[in-house]
Parts: sequence; C-alpha cells; structure tokens
Amino acid sequence: MEANVFNSMDYEEFVGKFGNVVERCPMIAAAVWSDRPFSSLEALENTFGDFIDSLPPSGKKGLLRCISDLAGRDMVRGTLSPESQSEQSQGGMTTLTLAQRSQLSELNASYKDRFHFPFVICARMNDTVTIIEQMTIRIHHSLERELETGIGEVKKICRLRLLDIFNQVAPAPSSNTSTGNGSRSGSQSLVFGPHPNRVNIDDFGPPCPC
Repeated sequence: MEANVFNSMDYEEFVGKFGNVVERCPMIAAAVWSDRPFSSLEALENTFGDFIDSLPPSGKKGLLRCISDLAGRDMVRGTLSPESQSEQSQGGMTTLTLAQRSQLSELNASYKDRFHFPFVICARMNDTVTIIEQMTIRIHHSLERELETGIGEVKKICRLRLLDIFNQVAPAPSSNTSTGNGSRSGSQSLVFGPHPNRVNIDDFGPPCPC
C-alpha cells in the first residue's frame, strides 16, 4: 500500500482499515486521520505513537483496559478480536498446559488487582515461558513503571499490526539469536520516533470506548 492510498481515504474508510491498530480504540485512528497527509508508513507509525504518548495517565490506563487478558475470558468465549486471536496464538496462549493455564490465570488476577489494568505484552515477540516469566517479574513494578512498560508493548503491537495491513513482514528472528531466557531477538527496531505535529487529544474525546 502506497502512502497516496491511505492519504486519499475518507474518515470512514481510514477508521475501518486502521481502527484496531490499537486494540478496541478506533478513536485513536480517527485522531490520526486528521493529521494527514503522511509521507510514508513510518510517518503514519509515528503519528500513532505520538498520539499514544500524548495521552494523560488516565487515558493510557484506559487504553490498556481495552486489551483482553492473555488466555483469559475472551479467548474462552471466542470474543477476541481477530488480531488478538492471532497474536495470542503465536505467543502460545492456545497451547498452554493445564499447569500453565492455571498459573497464568492466577497471575492475571493478581496483576489486575495490583494495577487495575491487564498485563500487556507483545505476544508475537515472545513465547509462553517468557510471557509467564515477565508477568512474574513485572507484577512487582511500581504503577508508574508498569504503565510505561505496558504502553511500550502497545506500541510494538501497533507497529506489527500496521505492517500486517501493509503486507510487510518484520524480519523473522534467527535460531541463533536467543537471549537465553526464551525471548526472541533479531527483529527490526520497534521504536516510534518523534513526530513534528502533535495531535490535540482534547479535540477527539476519550481514547477508546472502555
């Protein structure tokens, strides 16, 4: 998809295409649409990332609350978004052992009791062992640190979803680049750079209908 294609989209078409780049937060795509034209996919990514960063803490918490638990109720009920279903499957959430499922359920509950939003990690960049390890570690973080970490993971998810839309595949990690703790390395940078035109979030209401 060339830049002129998404720059020429009207509001409804753009939100229809990019509305779930940030899980269940189509208002973010609506805000991003107002900042056209974009010179490239990178510029579009930057605008999504810039908008997320510009949210106040309450907005960032609300954004995280729009994301389903890993191997949680939505998976059991079959109500995950197609994107989340695919991502959780790639992260091993559909092939958990009974022991892993029980451990993850307990960790999910404890994490939400502590922070009042769900644990968020880019499942496509991790495996089952790493996800459980990270939950065990991150539950002891401060609220401020965990909010920052969760939003960072949202940006990784956002970028991979944009790449899916653009029919681009991030470089697969090679088998000899393991970090030693089960995490995957070797994929391209997932950092959102600065964007010159900050979106005014007051013009668009809440970030998502949570």
